[in-house]
Amino acid sequence: MGKAMFYHLTRDPVEVTAATLLTRALGAGWRVALRGGDMARLEWLDAQLWLGATDSFLPHGLAGGPHDADQPILLTTAPDAPNRPACVMAVDRADVDPAEVAGLERMWILFDGQDEASLAHARGQWKAMTAAGVQAEYWSQDGGAWAKKAQSGGG
Repeated sequence: MGKAMFYHLTRDPVEVTAATLLTRALGAGWRVALRGGDMARLEWLDAQLWLGATDSFLPHGLAGGPHDADQPILLTTAPDAPNRPACVMAVDRADVDPAEVAGLERMWILFDGQDEASLAHARGQWKAMTAAGVQAEYWSQDGGAWAKKAQSGGG
């Protein structure tokens, strides 16, 4: 069973944190479904990921193409990704289900620390995950470095 990891974005924007985590996922050999709630926002994020550093190429694509199942990273609004992800990254208040975590290595939930609606949504997701017995971790940036601030028992 995987775990849910909540990333409270207070310094770096979503595209920077996402690129860092996606690089780690690919390094571990994991496919990722990057789930958002709005396709226009995912198109923007797609463009940002292509603009990354040349030494950190992130092979990815937007859902709806002929090669979705082959994408190492698939940006999608759907809960079922055809690329068989080992990891789901939820951004922009995308919905996640605690039951999903059992079939994953990781569920990453990134939320904007400057947006009250995002904070409230993440709190609700944390409560749902921990109530379902999912191991969950809460990470926040302290002076630029990520630090684990809380962990549920889960298991």
